[in-house]
Amino acid sequence: MSYESLEGRVRESEWTALRERYLLAADARPESTARGVHHTAMLSSDVEATIKFYQETLGFPLYELFENRDYEGSTHFFFDIGNGNALAFFDFPGLDLGPYQEVLGGAHHLAISMEPDNWATVKARLDAQGIEYAHIDGSSIYFRGPDGERLELISDPLGEMYGRTLG
Repeated sequence: MSYESLEGRVRESEWTALRERYLLAADARPESTARGVHHTAMLSSDVEATIKFYQETLGFPLYELFENRDYEGSTHFFFDIGNGNALAFFDFPGLDLGPYQEVLGGAHHLAISMEPDNWATVKARLDAQGIEYAHIDGSSIYFRGPDGERLELISDPLGEMYGRTLG
């Protein structure tokens, strides 16, 4: 028996209690106060390398670049990730931010949905560039961006995961 399945069985009663306490049926669930993700902001150690990776490898067009209003000389730049959503980056020249670290309260990974044909094209680019990834359940690939950030590309539609409708 794997650790994950044993841990899952141990925690199933906890998950059941959380679902019973907080998960409302769709017809009883209020509308969200949000209208969507405006952008997610990440850090970049090299603006040009980040642009090449996200635009040329992943196919996310760069659509804006300007000085960060909060830190003089810092670049704030944006990529289109579809449906009016953006992936933004900052560089902070002069600050020694160190390498990527996963910390409590930090981001674990960013999952981005793609049409299956686009997903296959990007997967082939990752292969051609020798970028390592984990291929999970035939629809997800997990890999690291230029600064170690964890990314997932998923070919399931928005609102679905591994063939299951969410919510």
